Amino acid sequence: MQSSRQLGMPPFPPVIKNLIIINFLVWMAQSFLGNNVSAWMDNVFALHSLYSPLFKPWQVITHMFMHSPFHSQLGIMHILLNMFGLWMFGSALEINMGAKRFLSFYLISGIGAAIIYLGYLQIHLHPIVEEFQSVSAEGAPESLLMQYREIIDASMIGASGAVFGVIAGFGYLFPNTYLYLYFFLPLKTKWAVLGIIAYELYGAIASSAGDDVAHVAHLGGAFVGFLLIYIWNKRNRRHFY
Repeated sequence: MQSSRQLGMPPFPPVIKNLIIINFLVWMAQSFLGNNVSAWMDNVFALHSLYSPLFKPWQVITHMFMHSPFHSQLGIMHILLNMFGLWMFGSALEINMGAKRFLSFYLISGIGAAIIYLGYLQIHLHPIVEEFQSVSAEGAPESLLMQYREIIDASMIGASGAVFGVIAGFGYLFPNTYLYLYFFLPLKTKWAVLGIIAYELYGAIASSAGDDVAHVAHLGGAFVGFLLIYIWNKRNRRHFY
């Protein structure tokens, strides 16, 4: 039986440390090398819909190393929250899995999140693409066509899908570890993770007009991370507890 314990300040194992360094280096390039560089990086490395001419296969990996640049609405908070979550929950996983397996777990969670999100976009954007093709054939003004292109060419960036895989994996392996909300409210990990998943599920279903968070990608990463941990733990329990 797993005893209850609290989550203390984790160390910085090598994969976590290097992932954080890489993410911040990319973020600095996005933020401080000029708008042209930032726009080029978004077009080439952010994840685009399969409907978009900007889509490239490598984007299912590269998108997870990009974040909202400093001059955006989110500023530095996007990367800070993701890297904090990676460090806080991922360190215990890397220590118990080993560096190579944890890196595989992290990347597969992020790729899985991207693939699930692309599938969602295929359904979600289908009527918009049909409308775009229809108005294009009718010779609609360029200003209207640009509005359709902006929706179809919209990109998704961030390590959140992979980080949600890490959070789900931590919740599965350490369900009774106490987290401290606002630093003084104790809550077991299993309930915290279920609450986070419920919030993301609500966000994905509600899908309000001003919400540009990729809730489906978060849920996809959590699902893939949970599934990987479940399969690995079932095959070889010596690596987990």
